[in-house]
Amino acid sequence: MYKPQFNFRAGSLFLLAFFVSLSVFSQQTKNLSGANTPQDDMNPVWIGDGVLLFTRANHFQNVGGINDPGDIWMTKKTPEGEWSEAIHRKDLSTAGYDLALGLEDILTLLVFHSGSDRFGVFQYSKFGQEWNFLRKVSMPEIEKFQGSVTGSVSKGGKYIFLSGNRSDSRGNEDIYVSEKLGPVQWAAPKSLGSAINTPGQETSPYFDPSSGLLYFSSNLQLGAQGKDIFIAKVLSEDLNEWSAAQKWVQLSSPGSESAVTFISPTEVVWTTTQNSDGFADLVTYEEMTPLEIPNEFKAPETVAVLQQNQSENVTTVTELAPLYPSSAVGMPEVKLMEKSVEMEEEPVRWLVIDQNNKIRVENFRLMAKSGEEWKEIPAQNQKISDLKASGVQLLRFEAAQFFPTSISLAELKTKEPNVILMTKAETGNSLLLDKVNFKRGTADLEEGDTFDFLDQIVGFLSENPDLKIRISGHTDSAGDPGLNKALSLDRAGAVRDYLVDQGVDFERLRISGWGGTRPIASNATEAGRSKNRRVELTIED
Repeated sequence: MYKPQFNFRAGSLFLLAFFVSLSVFSQQTKNLSGANTPQDDMNPVWIGDGVLLFTRANHFQNVGGINDPGDIWMTKKTPEGEWSEAIHRKDLSTAGYDLALGLEDILTLLVFHSGSDRFGVFQYSKFGQEWNFLRKVSMPEIEKFQGSVTGSVSKGGKYIFLSGNRSDSRGNEDIYVSEKLGPVQWAAPKSLGSAINTPGQETSPYFDPSSGLLYFSSNLQLGAQGKDIFIAKVLSEDLNEWSAAQKWVQLSSPGSESAVTFISPTEVVWTTTQNSDGFADLVTYEEMTPLEIPNEFKAPETVAVLQQNQSENVTTVTELAPLYPSSAVGMPEVKLMEKSVEMEEEPVRWLVIDQNNKIRVENFRLMAKSGEEWKEIPAQNQKISDLKASGVQLLRFEAAQFFPTSISLAELKTKEPNVILMTKAETGNSLLLDKVNFKRGTADLEEGDTFDFLDQIVGFLSENPDLKIRISGHTDSAGDPGLNKALSLDRAGAVRDYLVDQGVDFERLRISGWGGTRPIASNATEAGRSKNRRVELTIED
């Protein structure tokens, strides 16, 4: 059993001096050359031999493409201190979310998978340059975790620390620990308790068994501004008791920090959003910099015993608070004390992608619709609550030479980037008119969203008068092929007629009806047939 060694004074008012001065703030960080992209690059895990694994989200090379929430990538540190161009590790990735936890032993890598045909923690073994799938490990209750999971295995492979959301979590994500019981057996993850977990978010745990220190990210520990790195010390052999957490000021910035991994006792890599428009980058120090890590810790002074959500962003916490100092002899008398904690809402993040060329669209405009009026709003620092309060119902993305793309407020995500796919108006590119609907079995356009969507197309074509387009109608394969072809042509014609009525030159528009001859999904299911019933625009010479 791991025996922690620690130095703390219960109930003392000791505050560690971090030597926060101009010299600290002048310490220069650098992005890991070749490792960062405009997407989220997160969860770095150092596995030795110059290799750093990390998770990259929403990259077109991911197994699941642009919408893939995270594949495992690798970068290597050269003897000269440079970081190589990142390589996609397809052998460790799935079409779902993938997270490298680290080495269980010298030959075995642990990986967490979710959102695919694999869910849970899995072992991989390295043969030559490739990682080979071994098996799933047994970890009871791992399936209770929801949403994004972060974490790492401690050096020596005895503990896995995980952060995630489940029914017993105090906040959005809490930190849990699982102990190894056998070659493929692990204990059910248990919460680290209220000294670590707050009603906010605690993520990206990294535990160093040699020092007994836990590094993690939090947005509601004392002193947090956004998300910052905090450090706590284990106070018991069973990992049930922890010191009060202290903010690692040295790594703090106006952005959000998380996911520390140690390259050596004197070198770290972590993630930050300081210079990345809200997307995580991997960074380290430009030059070797002494790490100012606390060496004294205090016991937590209060224990939260109840929490209750009162509104979208406010949580009420009932705590046991000492009536007299805990340094007094005997057990202190306690009283119930309530306080309200304001949960900071995170701004919405955008990942606007050219879906044909798979590159990021940088110069886009964000338009918001309130009532019948559209107006441009800043793309950064938009919060869903503010948009709702302003009466915004719909958002539209515009960029030069790209067809506009809309998204409703109900579709927005806050825990991950919102992937917005845009189609460039180049010869051969096609745009699916996914918001154009017809009355069942007819070529009659439905009013409302259909007209709003087509009006946006009218505006774009008016701004690009040289474009010629073909409007193609499609159906599923059910029914008479001849009737289907006629219906598809009639629907393409209905779209053309609407565009012409709104001022688009008739000579710029051609129509085709393909019936059910060009499916994009299986006709064996209703979901597939629904996708096949569509109208598309294609740019022609």
